[in-house]
Amino acid sequence: MADPSSYRPRPGEIPDSPGVYRFRDEHRRVIYVGKAKSLRQRLANYFQDLANLHPRTRTMVTTAASVEWTVVSTEVEALQLEYSWIKEYDPRFNVKYRDDKSYPYLAVTMNEEFPRVQVMRGQKKKGVRYFGPYGHAWAIRDTVDLLLRVFPVRTCSAGVFKNAARTGRPCLLGYIDKCSAPCVERISPEDHRELADEFCDFMAGRTGTYLRRLERQMGEAAEDMEYERAARLRDDIGALKKAMEKSAVVLADATDADLIAVAEDELEAAVQIFHVRGGRVRGQRGWVTDKVEEITTGALVEHALQQLYGEESGDAVPKEVLVPALPDPVEPVQQWLTDRRGSGVSLRIPQRGDKKSLMETVQRNAQQALVLHKTKRASDLTTRSRALEEIAEALDLDSAPLRIECYDISHLQGDDVVASMVVFEDGLARKSEYRRFQIKGFRGQDDVRSMHEVITRRFRRYLAEKERTGEWADGVDGTETGDDPRPVDGGDPRPADEPYAAEPGADGRALTDGPALTDGPALKDDDGRPKRFAYPPQLVVVDGGQPQVAAAQRALDELGIDDIAVCGLAKRLEEVWVPREDDPVVLPRTSEGLYLLQRVRDEAHRFAITYQRTKRAKRFRAGPLDDVPGLGETRKQALIKHFGSVKKLRSATIDQICEVPGIGRKTAETVAVALAGAAPAAPAVNTATGEIMDDEEGAPETTADALGESVSAGTPDERRGQER
Repeated sequence: MADPSSYRPRPGEIPDSPGVYRFRDEHRRVIYVGKAKSLRQRLANYFQDLANLHPRTRTMVTTAASVEWTVVSTEVEALQLEYSWIKEYDPRFNVKYRDDKSYPYLAVTMNEEFPRVQVMRGQKKKGVRYFGPYGHAWAIRDTVDLLLRVFPVRTCSAGVFKNAARTGRPCLLGYIDKCSAPCVERISPEDHRELADEFCDFMAGRTGTYLRRLERQMGEAAEDMEYERAARLRDDIGALKKAMEKSAVVLADATDADLIAVAEDELEAAVQIFHVRGGRVRGQRGWVTDKVEEITTGALVEHALQQLYGEESGDAVPKEVLVPALPDPVEPVQQWLTDRRGSGVSLRIPQRGDKKSLMETVQRNAQQALVLHKTKRASDLTTRSRALEEIAEALDLDSAPLRIECYDISHLQGDDVVASMVVFEDGLARKSEYRRFQIKGFRGQDDVRSMHEVITRRFRRYLAEKERTGEWADGVDGTETGDDPRPVDGGDPRPADEPYAAEPGADGRALTDGPALTDGPALKDDDGRPKRFAYPPQLVVVDGGQPQVAAAQRALDELGIDDIAVCGLAKRLEEVWVPREDDPVVLPRTSEGLYLLQRVRDEAHRFAITYQRTKRAKRFRAGPLDDVPGLGETRKQALIKHFGSVKKLRSATIDQICEVPGIGRKTAETVAVALAGAAPAAPAVNTATGEIMDDEEGAPETTADALGESVSAGTPDERRGQER
């Protein structure tokens, strides 16, 4: 725990002007970003008696080891720079609104030749028009189903579209007139795009034009005694009105506005937003945040505005934003919103009438969201703090382990042995810092030896990074200066310890296990973010019992690291093992600390087994063409399609291989040499008769077989039972 006076700037050193400041910890990691109208006055508030500070602020200033600032000319620039740095560094002590889900949008892909209407989540894409967000995806689909009668825009995926174009037959929606079937050229690309534009106009609130046009066409059809057409138009009008009824009019003056409400207590705050377009509620969303310090409602509103409009521009920023309290000062925020929109934006508190009534409704939603959030055990800040304190007490630690790393080993009967490292900070998963390992020091099944290798590799990287950044000058016992930070890699030029690739909006989004990342310009020395393995934990948890714990502790001892605690969680009785103790620590079954350790252990197991299955699947799909350098998936498929099987390709001459489109003579020679050295596949056997068949006798190699695809033996349940 650092003393804030040790890094407090000297009197007169801090400028009395607008700017943005950053607190860094001892590892140069940015942990807090703030802005101020006067840097001198704002920073002075942090360097007062610790007893007078908010508990979370006190934790922040004692965790920090330095503070730096950047002077700007206006408060608007400070607002923009603060938002940019929060997005870049993701500081752990900043106010961060956490979605409990990824909200679905109704999206129209205007960036495609034939725009498609679909449900989309996650990061917004350029050239796509979005409407919403909606509370539920089924609400979008119900609305789209009604509107397709009038605006039969394409809704199918790219694969279905291409298949229909190839066969010349549209999908079911094309036959029932809920799609204009551009796939079979029933409508030109220009007319289909115009149809998509009309769909977007209707969803944007310009509904009167289309209703009046359809009513006029219905009257004309009736006068011409085209009663069937008039009946269809009547049904179309009914469908549009039914779709409009799904979002009732809340503001009679057809206002475009966003309403923001805040419900808060001493520790947390919930924000709810209603998006009103054309006087109708077109979307709703909400967030919950921990209150890092003593913060006003106006400051919470300011952070919500940054979250909402930081990546938006144009019409995505409405003309009017209604809030429960104004930021102080309000002028820079209002000017920032105006710059984002490109025209004037009104930021105000509703005082009377329909807007005030609607704000009360939004406020009730915020109150309910906060109550619901408090009932969620894993997300409650108080519960997380109690869990960390219980762990510290049970393991006799000096302070609560704010950063916990957990390791697990996974394999299938000794094959494809891998390991995972997951990170929890303040009791919450930090998925952007997950890492995965391949065990390369030996072959076979040995969880204890694997654990020792993984811990050694992870913390040798940490020591190498610490030496490179100059945090200590001399070598550490067990690691010679200049050691390769990638031991046991077997000469592989790519890092063996692969980081986890997180989707946009890390730590609050909906995430999946992604591909490995490599070192690049995004991971620079002084950008404030941790490099690979450069940020040490206070507690290392291993999935296992006494042997795994001993292996992890031995690895740390060999590297000369003595300030990181180690424990293990055994699955059988959920016992907590610590090094050099013959008896485990038994936490009560109702302990929040045990619950947190279980979640950490289970997440490490999930991440490890997912990676192991991915590696196994790649190995099963491996075939003789995979070893040909420079031969990608497209040209492999072209070779198999041309010859029909690897067996026929193996017997082909170089000139015959050159006949395949995209295959040059040099590549053909490489393919021929690779297949000549590869062992031929086993002959196909008729399982009913036991007869051996070759390609000409009715058992041709399929594309999957030719590329080496196969499945493991046994039922799915049996395979799961063999996995560790």
